[in-house]
Amino acid sequence: MSVFGIIIAYILDLIFGDPQWHWHPVRVIGRIINKLEMKLNTDGFGHRKPNHCSLTYKISGNKIFSGTVLVILVIGSTVFSVWLTLKLAKLIHPFLYHALFVLLIYFALSIRSLGEEAKKVYLALKNNNLQEARNCLSMLVGRDTDKLNEPQIIRASVETVAESIMDGIIAPLFYAFIGGPVLAWAYKAINTLDSMVGYRSERFIKFGKPAAKLDGIVNFIPAKITSLLISASCFFYGKDWFNSIKWGLKYFFRGQEFNSIATEAAMAGALKIQLGGINYYKTMPISKPLVGNSFYPLDKEHIIASIRISYTCSALFLIIGAFLISCIS
Repeated sequence: MSVFGIIIAYILDLIFGDPQWHWHPVRVIGRIINKLEMKLNTDGFGHRKPNHCSLTYKISGNKIFSGTVLVILVIGSTVFSVWLTLKLAKLIHPFLYHALFVLLIYFALSIRSLGEEAKKVYLALKNNNLQEARNCLSMLVGRDTDKLNEPQIIRASVETVAESIMDGIIAPLFYAFIGGPVLAWAYKAINTLDSMVGYRSERFIKFGKPAAKLDGIVNFIPAKITSLLISASCFFYGKDWFNSIKWGLKYFFRGQEFNSIATEAAMAGALKIQLGGINYYKTMPISKPLVGNSFYPLDKEHIIASIRISYTCSALFLIIGAFLISCIS
């Protein structure tokens, strides 16, 4: 049932995309993170300091410790909620359990939504509407987009698709194959924590380190898989698979801090473009290594090419994962 359920969840995502629902689990996790962060990350940044004797103040005094408390609370509550929901569903009726199993994995995937959001940026650029392209891009990325020119928008879009293949598609599927909805949502909680409090601004430079570190650990293997899948996908679109492998391997054996760079390098090699450089997060500059050879200038068609590769990567991993799990079981 687990493999069959994952396949059904994958098909549902391709058909309907990620539902924009107020009670979507990711949004619920996001609201929990917001409320806990306001209590745990309190001193400085315009917050009123609580009483010096309060537990909240003592915890928030050590930013890394308070960030670790946030991580434990969010992941713990997410895992327990998913486990309890499935447990109760199984007691009520097996059909309800199987239905929730599929829905929870479906909610964890972002295959169609990634393609649709990236395509909005492409269409805005095609219509020569730079401001609309920036607005659409801001829905995809955490970096500042208000001053980006067209090549920078294209670079940001392709980089985001490459990274999101890893954390929006391959990693959730990877953990779903290993541990079903419980492990898939443990991963989603970690990834949501990183996207919200990861250390990309002054406010979260210490507080977000535990979340960012843990996200790097859980994405380490999925990043390697994604890098290889991007290169394998080149066969279906006539892209340069050898150049993709060459650039992917350059970061393949490096540490977890190079997770996203490995996927971006594989994508840059496949499209024969150059990615990387300086990005701004809340006006804070973050420099990433330059990857790929700029055989071609950045073009909006590269966004479409990256979207096609994302779909192919997802299909390849679904087939490989289902086959391996079926053989093991």
